Amino acid sequence: MPAETRRVRGSAWRWGLACLLVLSILVVVFRRPLADALWPETRVQQLLDQAGQALQQGRLDAADGTGARQLYEAAQALDNDRSEAITGLQRVGQAALLQASKALEQNRFEETRALLALARDLQVPRAPADEVAARLRARESEHAGIEGFVQAAQQAQQAGRLVGSEDAALPLYRRVLALQPSHLAALEGREDALSDLLQQAGQQLAKGDVQPAADLIAQAREYDPGHVDLPGAQAALARALESRRQQADRDLRRGRLAQALEGYQAVVAVSPDDAQARQGIEQVGIAHARTAMQKAADFRFEQALADLAQARTLAPQSPQVAEAEQSIMRGRQAQARLDSSLPARERDDRVRVLLAQMAQAEARGQWLTPPGDSAYDKLRAAQALAPDHPAVRQAATRLLPATRRCFEDELRGNRIRRAQACLQAWQALQPTAPELAGARRRLAEKWIAVGGERLGAGEVAFAAQALAEARALDAEAPGLEAFAARVTSAQAAQ
Repeated sequence: MPAETRRVRGSAWRWGLACLLVLSILVVVFRRPLADALWPETRVQQLLDQAGQALQQGRLDAADGTGARQLYEAAQALDNDRSEAITGLQRVGQAALLQASKALEQNRFEETRALLALARDLQVPRAPADEVAARLRARESEHAGIEGFVQAAQQAQQAGRLVGSEDAALPLYRRVLALQPSHLAALEGREDALSDLLQQAGQQLAKGDVQPAADLIAQAREYDPGHVDLPGAQAALARALESRRQQADRDLRRGRLAQALEGYQAVVAVSPDDAQARQGIEQVGIAHARTAMQKAADFRFEQALADLAQARTLAPQSPQVAEAEQSIMRGRQAQARLDSSLPARERDDRVRVLLAQMAQAEARGQWLTPPGDSAYDKLRAAQALAPDHPAVRQAATRLLPATRRCFEDELRGNRIRRAQACLQAWQALQPTAPELAGARRRLAEKWIAVGGERLGAGEVAFAAQALAEARALDAEAPGLEAFAARVTSAQAAQ
C-alpha cells in the first residue's frame, strides 16, 4: 500500500475517533435536558417518585427544593393534567397537619405554627386546622402560666395600678387575651379596669387638667376602642377643650395674655388640628406686638423687646410684628432726640412741636399708626419730656373723648379697620373703661356682618380674617359660632 494512502487512512481514523469522543461527552452532559425534551413524561414521573419518597421520609417542605411540596409543585408545573401531583399535594397537607399535632404534644410551639401554616397553604379542610390552632393557643396559655397572669392583673387592679408598666393590670389582661381571646375573667377584668381608667380621666377633667385626661382616654381607646364608657369620656373631653378655649378667648379679650396663651396651647396639645385655638395663639402674638408698640411709645424698650420676642414666636407672619419693630426703632430715635436737661424754653418749644404733630395725626385719624408718628405716640413723647406741662395734660384729656368719637363715627360708616384703630387707642388711653366691653362686642358683630357678606361673594380668606378679628374682640359675640361654621365649610370646600 502506498505511503500516501496509509497517511490518509490514519488521519481519517483519528478524526473519527475524536468526533466519537466529543459526541459521547455531549450525551453525558446533556442527557437530562434531552430526555426532558424528548420524553417529558419520564421527567414528570421522576419528580413524582422523588416527591413520594420525600413524603415518606417526612421531608414536607424544604427551601432547597427537595421537599415533597416543592417536588409535587414542580411536577404539576410540567404537566398540570396529572392528577397524581394534585393528590400528592393534598397528602402533604394532611401530613403537615398530622406532624403539627405531634409537635404540639411535645410543646414545640414554633414548629407547630410552621406546620399548621403549611397545611393551611395547601388548603386542608378548615375544621381540623382550626382545631389544631385552638389546641395550640390553649397549650401555649397553659405553658405560660396564664392563670398566674390573671391573678397578677387582678391584684394590680385592686392596688390601682391600671397602666404605666408591664406588670400593671391592663397590660397583663392584654397579654392573657392575646393567648386566650375568650378568657372570661380577663375580659371582665379588662372591662372593669377600663371603667376605672376612664373614671380617673373624668376626675382629671373636673380639675381642668385636660392633657392627663386626654392621655388616659387615649390609652383606654388603645386597649378597647369599643368600651361602653369611651364615647361619654370622649364627649366630656371635647366639652372640656371647648370650655378651655372659650376661657382663653376671654383672657385674650381682657388682656391676660399669659393665661390666654396657656389655654390655647393646652387645647392644641390635645387637639393639634383645632384651627380656632391656633388662631387664638396667633392673636396672642398680635396682642404682644401691640403691647410692644405701646411700651416703645413710653420708652420702655426692654419690656417692649420682650413683648416683641413673644410676638415673633407666636405670630411670625403677622404685619403687626414688623410694625412693632419699626415702633421700637422710632421710639429709640425719638428718645435720642429728647433731652430732659434742655432749658425750660427749649423744652417748651419741643413740647409745642410734639403736640402740634399730635393734632395733625389726630386730624388724619392716625391714632396708633404709623408707629412713632401716631397721635398716641406724639402724646407719649410729650409726656416723657414734660409730664406735668399744662398743655400736655390738656392734650391727654382731649385725646380720650376724641378716640371714642372716632370709634363711633368709623363704626357707623362701616369702616371697621379704622374703627378698630380708634378702639385700640381708646383702650390704650383708658384700659379699664367699663364701656370698652360693649364697644368690643359691637365691633365684633360688625366684623361678622361684613365677613358674612364677603364670604357670600366667595372671599374666603377675608372671611377667615374677619372671623379671627371678631373672635379676638369677643368670643361670645352673637352669631360668631354660626359664622365660624360657614367659614370652616368654605375652607374645606376649597
